Amino acid sequence: MASSVTPRTVSPRTPVVTVPGVYAPQDDTRLLAAALEREEIPPGADALDLCTGSGALALAAARRGAAVTAVDISRRAVWNTRLNALLARRRIRVRRGDLTAPLPPEHRFDLVVSNPPYVPTPNACTAGGRARAWNAGAGGRELLDRICDRVPAILRPGGRFLVVHSALCGPEETLLRLTSAGLDTAVSHRAHIPFGPVLHDRRDWLRARGLLAPWDESEELVIIRAVRT
Repeated sequence: MASSVTPRTVSPRTPVVTVPGVYAPQDDTRLLAAALEREEIPPGADALDLCTGSGALALAAARRGAAVTAVDISRRAVWNTRLNALLARRRIRVRRGDLTAPLPPEHRFDLVVSNPPYVPTPNACTAGGRARAWNAGAGGRELLDRICDRVPAILRPGGRFLVVHSALCGPEETLLRLTSAGLDTAVSHRAHIPFGPVLHDRRDWLRARGLLAPWDESEELVIIRAVRT
């Protein structure tokens, strides 16, 4: 068993393990976890982690005293999140399904966080296996647009939504969709990171589409914060 899981750290308070086939916490997860740390979370607040992966963000919210629900379409991710909740001795409701589909229709949340797939993807790339955690269509918005359309309806008044994604897939579109749904929105954090293996392999394709300049060797990550007033 020790050889089949990988220990990772999102923050000093949130150790997790990842099993093969599940997205391991990386810079985007850590950036969103840091933003989550800055939020005021009353004890017992209802929190939702969409596209939970290893459950790192769900665990971070649970450690803050939130009542957390985590959702992922991947069976391995669901199992991995349950494993991390068990190891951390935290109660997290884990559901398998497509975004908000497995949730009760009437349920509303005080906080929603999401680190969805957002990497622009050539048609030649398959979406199966572990790559499903990052492949997001030609514009990188296959999941983002659906999340932006669904989240406003499940936020309570005063509820907050934190989402991380690459600047390559259009933060302006995310801001526009959430603002049009009645939320107060802003880019709350930005960070530049060196290309990882996926973007390194796709940089020629991204440059040909005009998404990267010839000199770009880093990716900008953004966190968008939206509040239902």
